[in-house]
Amino acid sequence: MSSSHMNSSSSSSNSNNNSTMDLLTLENPVFCCYLFWATVLVVKMLLMSLLTALQRFRYKVFPNEEDLFFKNIEVQFDDPRVERVRRAHRNDMENILPYFIMALIYVCTNPNPMIACNLFRLAAIARIVHTLVYAVVAVPQPSRILAFATMLIITFYMAAVVALRTLRFI
Repeated sequence: MSSSHMNSSSSSSNSNNNSTMDLLTLENPVFCCYLFWATVLVVKMLLMSLLTALQRFRYKVFPNEEDLFFKNIEVQFDDPRVERVRRAHRNDMENILPYFIMALIYVCTNPNPMIACNLFRLAAIARIVHTLVYAVVAVPQPSRILAFATMLIITFYMAAVVALRTLRFI
């Protein structure tokens, strides 16, 4: 193989690597949108820990002897108000963390910016609504399932796009 052909292959490969890496920079509006809404979701998840603590203090429900701040109360593990917030937080971890990974991979497919950014917005808003109707003010179904399903469908859509765009390489 001639050295000019090797250089041409090498520069073509570098150009593809550079273009993929360019997608993960602040120059890419899709990546910036992903970063913003991912940050919103991380803050939301952190606030769930604080909401759990707030519920524990509000209703004087503590799971450990060393956590008892008030006299004349007993250790308690099953308060429905605290457990509801904990379940909502666990649901976040089960759904938001896979979404983060799939959405980042989706960014690497160079999606249409308008579609991608609207998907990121809708997914984040759906999870915020899910928390509000599950852990803050218990609203009857189908509110919670609609909010849950919104992010789930978006995550599956992104997975399908990635799979279809990469299928030819396997």
